[in-house]
Amino acid sequence: MSHRLAHRLSVAPMMDWTDRHCRVFHRQMTRRAMLYTEMVTAPAVIHGPRDRLLGFDAIEHPVALQLGGSDPAELARAVRVARDWAYDEINLNCGCPSDRVQSGAFGAVLMQTPDLVADCVAAMIGETDQPITVKCRIGVDDQDPASVLPRFLETVARAGVGHFIIHARKAWLQGLSPRENREIPPLDHELVARMKAEFPELTICINGGITSLDQARGLLDLGLDGVMIGRAAYHEPASVLIGADRLWGEDFAPDPLQVAMAMLPHIEAHLDRGGRLHQITRHMLGLFAGRPGARGWRRILSEGANRPGAGTDLVLQALESLHGAARSAA
Repeated sequence: MSHRLAHRLSVAPMMDWTDRHCRVFHRQMTRRAMLYTEMVTAPAVIHGPRDRLLGFDAIEHPVALQLGGSDPAELARAVRVARDWAYDEINLNCGCPSDRVQSGAFGAVLMQTPDLVADCVAAMIGETDQPITVKCRIGVDDQDPASVLPRFLETVARAGVGHFIIHARKAWLQGLSPRENREIPPLDHELVARMKAEFPELTICINGGITSLDQARGLLDLGLDGVMIGRAAYHEPASVLIGADRLWGEDFAPDPLQVAMAMLPHIEAHLDRGGRLHQITRHMLGLFAGRPGARGWRRILSEGANRPGAGTDLVLQALESLHGAARSAA
């Protein structure tokens, strides 16, 4: 399978959401979509609890590690550390607009310093055989994306990066919260499609404002190599991820009930290690979105999963409530 094919669909890195339990859950619905970790800073990888930050289940492959940082030597060291975990890709965050990221001089602020990004990725490439990719914005603040984005891509590509995921919005580093930066700056999908036409040798994937598989197919039809979906894949995972493998010509499409049942062994293993049910089921609340009984499913898990001793019986109880709602609807 080529690297380009692997990215026809991916699930965006989302802080506090795309942890290892979320990724195992998403993997029950798609065998092919690329899954991304939450962003981990290079200093955290170097100095922090490595297995907690980097560990993942083999079922998650293909899975990418997203790093945050702006110091080439530090990023190179973080990549060297991460080699032992055998991620399929390592991605540099050049798109996050949060204050915490700006204060560390990385994330979206790096759109202003493409030469520094080139130095960073060159140092990272020197430490691994796995692909180094970049997730960026179309620009920041008062930059003109039509001139800034091509220069950024050209500069970073010269350093050895062949794959970019472009969030098709500007980031405003002052005046907008991270949430507002995901919603207020206007989308420019057309500009990202133009970048693919201008740089046909690059793998160009698009992110931002994409909420359905039909929309993803339309963007792929424009010639883009891949589509990354964020919040929609989290809040309504079944509608986005079940059937996604048809983008690769494969017919893997389990029922949401099968997905829930497939999670039970993972839940049991987590509980046996001293984990809490809520740490997994919080990612599963949207599994039945739009179906009869979805509200009851969410309520039972939300109210009960934090209680001491909560286990897989609560998940089965929530599933039973769905059956009851379906019978009532019929």
